[in-house]
Amino acid sequence: MWRMTNSYHNRSVSDTTDSGDVHFVEEQAPHFTSASAQILIQEIMVCSRDLDIIKQKTYEVEQKLKNMIDVLGRI
Repeated sequence: MWRMTNSYHNRSVSDTTDSGDVHFVEEQAPHFTSASAQILIQEIMVCSRDLDIIKQKTYEVEQKLKNMIDVLGRI
């Protein structure tokens, strides 16, 4: 039976024999490079922009709801 688990820091591969022995092979994660850092920074910037858009739309909806409540309060 083969089982593989991946994580951010390492990868483990184990095989279990019929006798129940388990053998593990550890592999280190790829090195963190400036290119991969740049990709992460770009992804963070995109997510931040998307979050700002969501916040603005949420604010606009809240203002519309407040206006509707004010109108209903006058009736």
